Amino acid sequence: MFDNIYSGRRVLVTGHTGFKGSWLAAWLVRLGAEVTGYALEPLPGPSHWRLLELPAESVTGDILDGDHFCRTLDKCRPEIVFHLAAQPLVRLSYREPLETLRVNVMGTANVFELCRNRPELRAVVAVTSDKCYENPECGRPFRESDPLGGYDPYSASKGCAELVAASYRRSFYRNGGSLAATARAGNVIGGGDWAEDRLVPDLVRAAVAAEIEEIRSPDAIRPWQHVLESLSGYLLLGQKLLQGRADCAEAWNFGPPVTESVTVEAAAAALGRTWPAIRFRPNPPPDAPHEAGVLRLDCSKAAERLGWHCVWNSAVCFERTAAWYRDYYTEGRINTAADLECYLKDAAAGGLPWIG
Repeated sequence: MFDNIYSGRRVLVTGHTGFKGSWLAAWLVRLGAEVTGYALEPLPGPSHWRLLELPAESVTGDILDGDHFCRTLDKCRPEIVFHLAAQPLVRLSYREPLETLRVNVMGTANVFELCRNRPELRAVVAVTSDKCYENPECGRPFRESDPLGGYDPYSASKGCAELVAASYRRSFYRNGGSLAATARAGNVIGGGDWAEDRLVPDLVRAAVAAEIEEIRSPDAIRPWQHVLESLSGYLLLGQKLLQGRADCAEAWNFGPPVTESVTVEAAAAALGRTWPAIRFRPNPPPDAPHEAGVLRLDCSKAAERLGWHCVWNSAVCFERTAAWYRDYYTEGRINTAADLECYLKDAAAGGLPWIG
């Protein structure tokens, strides 16, 4: 996979204790990489990272602690950094706007600053968000060339992080040294996410408690995709940077086809078909803070220039996600490795170039 480029590579993942970061660490270990993670301790409660018990070095630290992060870089000497550490929640950003901006903007700047001028480092892939775009709610899928913006503090912080990354890329990460790119993924779901104020974890918590979850934005349209879809894009992008492809040191969208974007209510219903314990009813609160009504991504650039495509359609995405939680709570089974193997098998059957 990925031209075998991660085998034996020293890889640093920031935010490895989070949802996407833990899945990425698991895949990198599967690829034979020497993985070091740098992140805060997981929040109280279930933790995907702890459940996986991966053979990877885990460093507890804040990306805003420059001295500690620098010492970690000195010790693990990464050849590539995947930067995922962030405050990832829209509604939390309304309650903690300054902390959101500090972590997502200055944290990103800190990573780029401390990673530059390191002779062993070849690449940085910084993960931002599909919410980094200025969204006029016109329904048109966003392209990488569209204006950055953000209504809420979270979205604005991700737009700012993109600007920080672009500035460092143009100023310091160029031919002859390390290369840097950013990745903007759609609404990522999958097993092992227990964050607050996200659709899937909220539905799961209600199911476990035998309650009916009230969904706040039933008609909002999102580009849902399984976490492995976005990670295959990040890893493919990292491969190109490690191979010295300066033409890939840009911003990239990774998301499902536009036709696969569905409403929040449809997504909840699909999850419930696999795990009937998931029950919900629409109940939009009248005083809820603003969240985008329509969000879609145009991923034609990744398709044409990287050969990247989604493997699973939305039906499979919802089915695998709901089954992960169902099996975890009813049988104590962790389906992460099985989901990855199934995904790789389907990718190979689809003839995707990164699979090898």
